[in-house]
Amino acid sequence: MNLLRRKTVTQLQAEALTDHRLKRALGATNLTTLGIGAIIGTGIFVLTGTVAAQNAGPAVVLSFVLSGVASIFAALCYSEFASLVPMAGSAYTYGYATLGELFAWIIGWDLILEYALGAVTVSIGWSGYVVSFFHDIGIHIPAQLSAARGTLITLADGTQVTAIFNLPAVIIIGIITLLLVIGIRESATVNNIIVFVKVAVVLLFIFGAAHAVNSANWHPFIPPSTGVRGQFGWSGVMQGAGIVFFAYIGFDAVSTAAQEAKNPQRDMPIGIIGSLLICTVLYIAVSAVATGIVPYLQLDVPDPIAVAADHAGLGWMAALIKLGAIAGLSSVILVMLLGQSRIFWTMADDGLLPPFVSKVHPKFRTPWITTILTGIVVAVFAALFTVREAGSLVSIGTLLAFVIVSIGVLVLRLREPELPRTFKTPAVWVVAPLGALSALYLMISLPWRTWERLIIWFVIGMFIYFLYSARRSKLAQPRN
Repeated sequence: MNLLRRKTVTQLQAEALTDHRLKRALGATNLTTLGIGAIIGTGIFVLTGTVAAQNAGPAVVLSFVLSGVASIFAALCYSEFASLVPMAGSAYTYGYATLGELFAWIIGWDLILEYALGAVTVSIGWSGYVVSFFHDIGIHIPAQLSAARGTLITLADGTQVTAIFNLPAVIIIGIITLLLVIGIRESATVNNIIVFVKVAVVLLFIFGAAHAVNSANWHPFIPPSTGVRGQFGWSGVMQGAGIVFFAYIGFDAVSTAAQEAKNPQRDMPIGIIGSLLICTVLYIAVSAVATGIVPYLQLDVPDPIAVAADHAGLGWMAALIKLGAIAGLSSVILVMLLGQSRIFWTMADDGLLPPFVSKVHPKFRTPWITTILTGIVVAVFAALFTVREAGSLVSIGTLLAFVIVSIGVLVLRLREPELPRTFKTPAVWVVAPLGALSALYLMISLPWRTWERLIIWFVIGMFIYFLYSARRSKLAQPRN
């Protein structure tokens, strides 16, 4: 059994040219907004304050710059692959073309964890924001139907009730699953609208609150260390960079839509790099304005941007910021479910998962079975579970993908240097190693419990691979 059998880039390019099952409907603008939709979630509304108050002070701006640079390394490597191999499998497909089937399976199995668990946790967060928003306008969702099963909730009168399941989370998963089944163009249009709303809210805060900035709040820019590693000083800036890095997660999901892009060779790099650059600028601007309005120690609250808006005399913005968070989470769920279903579909198409999973709807030209299956599983978990430390699990999955993609670019440059590349990673022998090392460093900094859960998931994946996938793989079948 050859565990390192590969699909050649030439084979994958031929497949991309001849496989018209998925509808090519996305241009550069749609791909860029998909990236923005995946990246901007609660990170910009929450992490800005907590990292400023606990780690970096006003230098949280530098933390966002450093983590943005680290993300750019990976984004450049993704862009080269996405333009060279315009297939729906993202890092899974890139691993198949460079490191072999076993590594491809590992990263595909890992991406399932990343996208599915990401959608679960974000939908739970979405539920919390929606319940709070409706409460503000006088609509009350029963507490029993707005939290994980078995959760004790204390009501305003002091009585306690036990939650049955999280209904809002199920509803949003159901709506987005239906949208993804109906069509990629329709999904992208809805995402464009959502992205417009949340970016508008962010820009409204930046420009509306800028007049209240007091430069005295930026001094000292890097507060002196408290003596504890990671609390102010340069170590605080660096630890802050490791934390806010997770606010950038999501741009890699753009590459899962490569097979639905009109001109992937040109548009995929624009979508991946463009969305990351736009979000980096927004993150830096928001953190600078927030720390300029409110002394950084006062930002350690669940809604730091709302607090900053209130200090700037924009109290009316609190509801808008909440609406922006709801919009932000909605588009993150959409892109996570989109990415998850495309990874499933590609793995099934390669024979590593049961063939029924790779069926495409005859009318909508979407991978409808895998989309519905993903939606059902995510909805069940979102309805019944409180997923603690899930953010770390999602992050470690993404970082592992970054490591493999960065290494894969170098392997392919050595193995097939003459391949025509419409986009080439600049200074690849510097950028790719830095991308792999920065992602690996951040993985190592995650707690051991996160690694334990990743290892358990890995072991389950290995059982499935050796009992089913290795023998059913299309590359394992005898050629006629």
